[in-house]
Amino acid sequence: MRTVDFTPLYRNAIGFDRLFNMMEASSAKSASAGYPPYNIEQQDENKYRITMAVAGFAEEQLDITQKENVLIVRGERNAEEGKSYIYQGIAERDFERKFQLADYVKVTGANMVNGLLHVDLEREIPEAMKPRKIAINGSNLIENS
Repeated sequence: MRTVDFTPLYRNAIGFDRLFNMMEASSAKSASAGYPPYNIEQQDENKYRITMAVAGFAEEQLDITQKENVLIVRGERNAEEGKSYIYQGIAERDFERKFQLADYVKVTGANMVNGLLHVDLEREIPEAMKPRKIAINGSNLIENS
């Protein structure tokens, strides 16, 4: 496994600590980071959708939480007793998947269809943060008489 040390960059990048921490966290994913599989779709400039394959989970077994800039999706299954499998290829394990969200992104809704959990996100930039045009006022020339 290849690791990258971002320590030297901390000295020269003021205010980018969170960016480097996210990069370090993404490079240190665990082996089970692929479960459940998911897609991230950009629907337009400010709308996104995360789709997760959560077959076998009921809606009441799923928990979606947004805390600051982190979206956490958890699935907890109750163990079924008395079953004896000859072969078990369907994963029956709990999961927790975290998504780092950009500033001003919030969850607008979630629904489940055919074993797919859809979480809709929208970026709402405050008016004060939106780019605005600045008019250039003409200067009055003073004539020397």
